[in-house]
Amino acid sequence: MQFHRKSAQFLRYSFGMGLVLVGAMTSVGVVHAQAPEVLRNVVQLSASGQVEVSQDWLQMNLSATRDGNDATAVQKQLQQVVDAAMRSLKPQASGQSMQVRSGSFGVYPRHGNDGKIKGWQGRAEIVVEGKDFARISEAAAQVKDMLVSSMGFGLSREGREKVQEQAQSQAIESFKQRASTLAKQFGFGSYTLREVSVNSQDGFYAPRMQRANVAMAASAKMEMADPVPVEAGKEQVTVNVSGSVQLQ
Repeated sequence: MQFHRKSAQFLRYSFGMGLVLVGAMTSVGVVHAQAPEVLRNVVQLSASGQVEVSQDWLQMNLSATRDGNDATAVQKQLQQVVDAAMRSLKPQASGQSMQVRSGSFGVYPRHGNDGKIKGWQGRAEIVVEGKDFARISEAAAQVKDMLVSSMGFGLSREGREKVQEQAQSQAIESFKQRASTLAKQFGFGSYTLREVSVNSQDGFYAPRMQRANVAMAASAKMEMADPVPVEAGKEQVTVNVSGSVQLQ
């Protein structure tokens, strides 16, 4: 009696955090167990590509704090500040140039030395971000009762994807060159690719945060501030390629 089993051959290719399996299913007649394949002349290696690019994305956080004896009153005061700020900022928003969204919002008890609640303190935040640095800085300066508490620079999604392609090409070419060099150094004429993994930095926004030393007024009205000077730096995007080749 013959026994049949289904066997599948898979080629694995991973990119970033994703994994793709491609396989062809065949039916093979088996009458006895086969010995596992013995891998010979297989070398593991890796290579990387790096591209440095100017940061094209600014994130600026505006915040306000309020203190009081009643938590509901503190929350209401903060809501009024945020509502007024959003009414001022939203009309200026425009696609990737400038985006506006609400940030953190919370009211917390303030305890005395005896451990009892002596009052309440709240903090609200608005995030203004985008590619038009001057526009964002000027818009933030026009907001009353909120000041810049922190800001950071990074790469937009489009900017990161563009340089990732360049870094990936560098990494793959370096991998191929290393494989060819190893084959020659070991006395072989060529190689075949067995398995490869391509990993790149993921994430849309990876800023280097710069904290602004700003003393926030608890309840007093604040005049409009001068625009905060902004200047982006450089960011390095890296793609790593690793895998195995069989020397021939």
